[in-house]
Amino acid sequence: MSNEFGYIPESPEQSFGNNKGIFTPTDIYDLTRADKFTQYGQLKLIETQTVSSNVANLQFTSIQESTYDVHLLTIAGMESDADNKAVEVTVSNDGGSSYETSNYDWAWMYQKSNGTFTEKNNTSGGDFTIVQNVGNSTGESFSAYVYLYNLGDSAKYSFTTWQGTGITQDPDYISTFGSGVYHQAETINALQLKFSSDNIASGVFSLYGIKEYS
Repeated sequence: MSNEFGYIPESPEQSFGNNKGIFTPTDIYDLTRADKFTQYGQLKLIETQTVSSNVANLQFTSIQESTYDVHLLTIAGMESDADNKAVEVTVSNDGGSSYETSNYDWAWMYQKSNGTFTEKNNTSGGDFTIVQNVGNSTGESFSAYVYLYNLGDSAKYSFTTWQGTGITQDPDYISTFGSGVYHQAETINALQLKFSSDNIASGVFSLYGIKEYS
């Protein structure tokens, strides 16, 4: 009799999507660390980048697009070195050697603290513009989570949805949400995040893969 991973009468081979046996908490912990325990929807950290001084952009060039159908990009405390700038995401099909500058459609809405709403859309964009008017005074920044779908599937368009919050150049508090599509069916294997025409002064940025449901 084995005491290894769901025994009785013998230890079966364990893999993600194919777990057999009765598991102790230790079994589950060990299998999870080995990426062999089935937990659909779990997050897998791919990369975190921290900015503390000006950079022109951030690039994620190893996004594991063949492993994950859904990615999550988190933006925490993104600050600009200039006032009144938009936050933009672009995609690449050549590992980040270049980034696509057409075929983006997007729409979003944001609400200010005074209750007013602003709607924006673009059916011929050069990027996913996920928010505009971010300020650069003390305390002004933008944070968001951005989901991206189908990046590694060459037969499908790449889609995105996002939700964020921050301070505009007014200054005023905003809450924003939106969605978009890159309407070119191809394999996307790198992502770029930047401000329109100015540097990222600070922030913490993480990219995750999400285990698919199948």
